[in-house]
Amino acid sequence: MTKTLLDITSPPDLKSHSEGTGSVRKQHPVYSDFLPPCNNACPAGENIQAWLALAQAGKFEAAWQVLMADNPMPAVCGRVCYHPCEDQCNRGHIDSTVSIHAVERLLGDEALKNGWKIERAAAPTGKRVLVVGAGPSGLSVAYHLARMGHFTEIREAGPLPGGMMHFGIPAYRLPRKELELEVERIKEMGVSIIFNHKVTDVLKEQEEGNFDAVFVAIGTQLSKKIEIPGRDAGKILDAVSFLKQVEEGNAPRLGRRVAIYGGGNTAMDAARTAKRLGVPEAMIIYRRDREHMPAHDFEAQEALDEGVKINWLRTIKEMDGGSFTVEVMELVDGKPVPTGKFETLEADNLILALGQDADTDFLKNIQGIEFKPDGTVIVGQDMMTGRPGIFAGGDMVPGDRSVTVAIGHGKKAARYINGFLCETPYQPSAKHTIVSYERLHRWYTTHAPQTEQSELPTSERIGNFDEVKAGLSEEEALFEAQRCLSCGNCFECDGCFGACPQDAVIKLGAGKRYNFNYDQCTGCAVCYEQCPCHAIEMVQEA
Repeated sequence: MTKTLLDITSPPDLKSHSEGTGSVRKQHPVYSDFLPPCNNACPAGENIQAWLALAQAGKFEAAWQVLMADNPMPAVCGRVCYHPCEDQCNRGHIDSTVSIHAVERLLGDEALKNGWKIERAAAPTGKRVLVVGAGPSGLSVAYHLARMGHFTEIREAGPLPGGMMHFGIPAYRLPRKELELEVERIKEMGVSIIFNHKVTDVLKEQEEGNFDAVFVAIGTQLSKKIEIPGRDAGKILDAVSFLKQVEEGNAPRLGRRVAIYGGGNTAMDAARTAKRLGVPEAMIIYRRDREHMPAHDFEAQEALDEGVKINWLRTIKEMDGGSFTVEVMELVDGKPVPTGKFETLEADNLILALGQDADTDFLKNIQGIEFKPDGTVIVGQDMMTGRPGIFAGGDMVPGDRSVTVAIGHGKKAARYINGFLCETPYQPSAKHTIVSYERLHRWYTTHAPQTEQSELPTSERIGNFDEVKAGLSEEEALFEAQRCLSCGNCFECDGCFGACPQDAVIKLGAGKRYNFNYDQCTGCAVCYEQCPCHAIEMVQEA
């Protein structure tokens, strides 16, 4: 069936209004820019609407350049970001949201395939910054500082870059080739990465390396523990170590049945990884129900599709070898409450996926740095710790944890570090007002459902780590980008120009938008009422 982007069901109302017309004008229109909800929700602070506008015009490389101003790893984020931008997309009120992440992935992949080069912004400044950790936040801050002209050196305790992107996200979600190529592009900008170098004394390394500032982004790689009576009687692994061992090619023997304790995305990854290693029975034990789990629902569904069993509303009370006593729970106001009913489950191994903590002890001897009870480092709005010149970000600071959040921390920190180095404090610009769906003046009806990404059939997933989701074709990405409503910002549709009964709208040329001739404008508000993206406001006369 042919997809149709635009179906005009009725023309805009061109009638004159009694209010504001005649010789005395009581109001007048002004062109205004508003904040699209997708931009506002992006943890990396991407100008999504801007690069979608270029993509819908077929200008993919130009779109990628705009994207790269905020996010150095679009091929990665297009795969692993949980796209909160789409949760806020106004088009969801019409049919389905724009598949922003899929278009981002296409741009990222096209850049790698075609060798697109980053437009470097500044000449070398002579300033030096030490970054501790080569995860998403560390890579992001190094990238942005390099674009600003500062020399950046990353010191990484492990043998490879990427942090949990490499060792915590399975290859069926994030193929290593794309990750490695996007990191290589960052290195080509002059960023130095030293591997197998664990920083234990930040101040010493800062002084010896003559670094003007430090950004610490070590992530969270310590699995949380839990006391289970009898736990020494069975084989227990933690999910982070398990996934890392698999990535390194040293997968442990799991037996025929493995239990995973936890309800987050890491638990789903551990269970799905176990199935790919040939475990016939992989089951998740979680104390809440599906509606209240921390994992995204599509992650749980993909696990179920691949044969993982999920035991909702269950908590482990004790274990004896391969036997687990679990208590049935019930939810009261969303919280799990014991029922006193017990069951027995059998498994050869138990994998704990109860979350991770940051190993920040090496920072506790630095005067001024403060910590939350869970060990996370307290930073200010400028991402700086209590010690001047030492900044921190990513999972090791309080807040949401995801690859895209960490990348956003890196960009934000780079701006404040640049201000610190240049002795000109960074001042973020004030945000425009967010434009909600109710403010759009849609006088047309659209019929354009979201383009679905194809998936590897379930029967072909088990036994390998091939990527499950496929990307969009150029044609599909073009169509998907064209579904954007351009909420809050003029996209030069000529609607106001054609609707004005007084010919008071002046076209300024391609890319320059419009202006008003107020000598002819009567303030009738026709331009305002027909502007589909709410880029025009009516202002009362003084």
